[in-house]
Amino acid sequence: MSARSIDGLLLDIDGVLSVSWEPILGSIEAMEVFARAGMPLCLITNTTTHPRTELASILGDAGFSVEPSQIVTAVTATAEHLRTAHPGAGVFLLSDGDARADMEGVRLVELPEEADVIVLGGASDAFTYPVVTSVFRRLMDGAALVAMHRNLYWRTARGFELDAGAYVLGLEAATGMQAEVCGKPAAEYFRAALEVLGLPAARVAMVGDDVINDVEGARSAGLTGVLVRTGKYRPGDETRGEPDAVLDRLGDLPAWLGLRV
Repeated sequence: MSARSIDGLLLDIDGVLSVSWEPILGSIEAMEVFARAGMPLCLITNTTTHPRTELASILGDAGFSVEPSQIVTAVTATAEHLRTAHPGAGVFLLSDGDARADMEGVRLVELPEEADVIVLGGASDAFTYPVVTSVFRRLMDGAALVAMHRNLYWRTARGFELDAGAYVLGLEAATGMQAEVCGKPAAEYFRAALEVLGLPAARVAMVGDDVINDVEGARSAGLTGVLVRTGKYRPGDETRGEPDAVLDRLGDLPAWLGLRV
């Protein structure tokens, strides 16, 4: 698809705007160009560590001007899924951070044994063997499995780190179940972000550092997929999918779109 047909943007946060909340070279300037051009954009992230209000504040401290209403997270998508598909269910949430601020209307329980639904968010020190085993036992007893995302790993200032997708795959293999996925690469997640923009998929580009969850997920939902060589990108990732464009960093996107810098 021609860059000239793009009227709106979906941008990943981690690995595209910043790494460990440190801005990637050129990303702040690119966001300023988008603002001056009046380009509608939405930040669409599988990050589960912070609610939207905190994300907007953290990004603001890093130099980005973003409103909470411009952010769609895997947590908000999961909450909407639980309210719709599992109304009133007892939900055990295993994740990093505190997701309760964005889980309005969801009944959270303290123990896996009390749950009708098991939800896995971002991996953390809470994913201990006893806890994961308790989750496994409850799934074997009939609880539903919901995954905020399927990310296998991500990259921080310390290097690559294992993410919850590895646990999701393991539990699926052990139980014979298929997790209900709410974040990227689920098509419904991209549709929710498109609603924020008020644009059809054919007029929007998704920019990410994950060729599978960001780029191929977006392309499957009808969007243009742009891969950047920052964050978790590894040489050769472009051959694992069919990105519509591959750029060195977000800072190269304005020129690709034909926007005035």
